[in-house]
Amino acid sequence: MKPQNIVLLGATGFVGHYLVPRLAREGHRMTLLSRNRERHRDLTLWPGVRVVSADVHDRPALAARLAGADAAINLVGILNEPRDDGRGFHRAHVELTETLVAACRDAGVPRLLQMSALGAGEGRSHYLKSRGAAELRVRASPLAWTLFRPSVIFGRGDGLFFRFAGLLRWTPVLPLGRAGALFQPVYAGDVAEAFARALVHPHTIGRSYELGGPRTIALGELVRWTARMLGKRRLVIGLPDALGWTQAWIGEWLPGKPITRDNFRSLGRDSVVRDNGLATLGIVATPMEAVMPRLLAPAARLRR
Repeated sequence: MKPQNIVLLGATGFVGHYLVPRLAREGHRMTLLSRNRERHRDLTLWPGVRVVSADVHDRPALAARLAGADAAINLVGILNEPRDDGRGFHRAHVELTETLVAACRDAGVPRLLQMSALGAGEGRSHYLKSRGAAELRVRASPLAWTLFRPSVIFGRGDGLFFRFAGLLRWTPVLPLGRAGALFQPVYAGDVAEAFARALVHPHTIGRSYELGGPRTIALGELVRWTARMLGKRRLVIGLPDALGWTQAWIGEWLPGKPITRDNFRSLGRDSVVRDNGLATLGIVATPMEAVMPRLLAPAARLRR
C-alpha cells in the first residue's frame, strides 16, 4: 500500500517514540501535534516527520491541522489527574476524542486509530470509565475506526518497571497495595507494530484489539522480578485493601505520584486479555525477559 499522510496526537509520548520510527520506515508522512514542538526535535530526525504546536482541544485549529490527512492516530492518555474526581480523565480522554472525531469529519479525514486500555468501561476507576466513554464516542462515529486495548505497556522509560526501579532504589521493604492484581505486560514495540499493521489493512476497520504479552504476572511478583534485575534484595509485602487505600491516598501527595487512589481502583480489575489481538494481527508477543533486563541494567549500575 502506498505511504499515507498521518496526523498523530500524543505521539511525542512513550508509545509514540516506538510508533513514529516504525511508520517512518514504511515511508508514511507524519505530522505530530504537540503543546511544545521545541521539546521534541529528536522525532523530526526521522524522514517525513514534522512536529507542530497545536491546541488539540480547539476544534477549528485541529481540523486545520488534519486537512489533507489520510488518517489520524490518537495516543493521548494520562494515568493521573490533578484531583480525584474524574474531570481530568474526562477532558483528556472523552472530550478530546469528541473534538477529534468532529475535527476529522470537518477535515474529511476518513480513518481513526485510537489508543484505549484493557478493561475500558469496566470497574470503578475514573481512568477506565473515561477510556470506555471515549470508546463509545469512537464506535458511534462515522469514521473507519480501529481501537487498541493494551494491558500495561513496557519499554524504555515506561511508567511501570522504571517507576518501581526508582522506588526500589530507596527502600529495603516495599509495602504494596493489591499485590495480587494480574497483568499481561505488552512490549511497546509490539503495540506500535499493531498500529502500523492496522493502518494498512482494511479488515481491521471497525474492530477492537486487546493486546497482551506472553506472560501473566501478579503485581507483587513483577516488583520482585524488577528488584532482581537491579541486583537488589528487597522484601515486597502485600497490604490489605484498607492499608493499600491509605497508601494510595498518601501517594497522591508524593513527588511523581507513585500511586494514587484511582490507580488503586484500577488494580481492582485484572489486566489480562481474553483474545490476544497481537496473534490476530500476526505479531509474536515479545516477553519482558527479552527486553527489560538490558534496559534496567544502566539503572542497576547507577544504584550500586
